[in-house]
Amino acid sequence: MNSFTTSFTVDQTPEITFSAINNVRGWWSQAINGPTDKVGGEFDYHFQDVHRCKIRVTELIPGKKVVWLVLDNYFSFTEDETEWKNTEIVFDISRTSDKTEVRFTHQGLVPEYECYDACSQGWGTYINSSLRDLIETGKGDPNIGDPMTETERALAV
Repeated sequence: MNSFTTSFTVDQTPEITFSAINNVRGWWSQAINGPTDKVGGEFDYHFQDVHRCKIRVTELIPGKKVVWLVLDNYFSFTEDETEWKNTEIVFDISRTSDKTEVRFTHQGLVPEYECYDACSQGWGTYINSSLRDLIETGKGDPNIGDPMTETERALAV
């Protein structure tokens, strides 16, 4: 599959990186309800009337891996509102010499999906900018209800 994937390296430990990934409100959105840091925990995300989803944390290996399963999804801007449903979101953490690499993969988010451009742009912003900043500086740039990316701004109109 050609699932969306992106990666970056940081000057932090895998343990700090793992902790930051699990602080989903600190890098993705403050509109998260439910636990994001325990296996079996389920949380809801929403962005205005544009996107809602329910996610279950399925795997947590400290300093190494975080996996989420999208249980339900709604997009207002796609013909198939459920495109993310039953996809997995995986954060692989590894140490490479004196740096930590984060490899993010949204398994099942493929170019054939109508939402692919908008979603890959969104993940690119939240992962490569906000999550990276949270790991490196302790402060991310999560969505607090206003559009963050060019696509979000267009869809929120």
